[in-house]
Amino acid sequence: MYKKLVFVTLGLILTLLSSMRPILAHTVLEKVAKTGVLTAGTSKDAFPFAYKNEKGQLTGYSVDMLKLIEKQLEQELKRPIALKLVAVDPEDRIPNLLTNKVDIVCDASSFTWEREQDVDFSVSYGLTGTRLLVKHGLSLWGPETLVGKRIGALPKTTNEQSIRQAQPKAQIVLVNDRAAGYKALQEGKIDAFASDGVLLEGWLQTTSNADKFDIVGYPYSDEGIACMLPENNSTFRDTVNYALIRFMQGFLTGKQPDVAIFDRWFGSHGAAPLNKDLRDSFTENMRLTVDSLEQLPERVF
Repeated sequence: MYKKLVFVTLGLILTLLSSMRPILAHTVLEKVAKTGVLTAGTSKDAFPFAYKNEKGQLTGYSVDMLKLIEKQLEQELKRPIALKLVAVDPEDRIPNLLTNKVDIVCDASSFTWEREQDVDFSVSYGLTGTRLLVKHGLSLWGPETLVGKRIGALPKTTNEQSIRQAQPKAQIVLVNDRAAGYKALQEGKIDAFASDGVLLEGWLQTTSNADKFDIVGYPYSDEGIACMLPENNSTFRDTVNYALIRFMQGFLTGKQPDVAIFDRWFGSHGAAPLNKDLRDSFTENMRLTVDSLEQLPERVF
């Protein structure tokens, strides 16, 4: 009787433990193949990478990258794919990936080892880095000039981390979004706003009083822009990388559709024209990424 009770109890425990095991989720490719939808997180205010236009539509250079990924998925899965764009705040990007609310995030995200612990990254398709936006005439450059200065930044961004590391004695003022950062600077509530240099250049292209501001600063960081993906999705990452590298190869070899995508955002008549130094840096980043890999073969499906 005692032995029978032990076996029954052990059986109940094993059944309970088995029921508590997490059910393995579908991979992103399996989910997209089944639903026909790729849910992508992106930014609402990271002009020109990803932002809401005057019609309230999410658009930008990174959104165009997502459209290339969508087309690549259609070829591989042999079915129509709908791209569903979701605006996410910087601090919500990784949580949304971890909880499967989005399948991928492409905005102005850059690689860090801390983020790499939770998510995977695609190859880099752009370049940026932390710079400071200040009112015209304010002399801020190296880390030593930031002691006691009020520096605005978005929470949980590489911009915040870069300034904290460069000058622990700076006063970091966290803002809800980039619009709040620009407003705080204009109202004198902060001395500088730390953000990606390309985004700051883009803002100056759109503001009516650009002559009242300068982008200054020691290069607090130089970072490659990449998409973030859920871990353990190597086949999906291969698809994403193939689409991005194919675009970069096309741009570097002068293929008109790919050059047109880049110039729509960063060309001399684009939404946020790059100066020669920034354009050269973008191009060199692409070249290094492409050259680090073998020549991309055509994929047969």
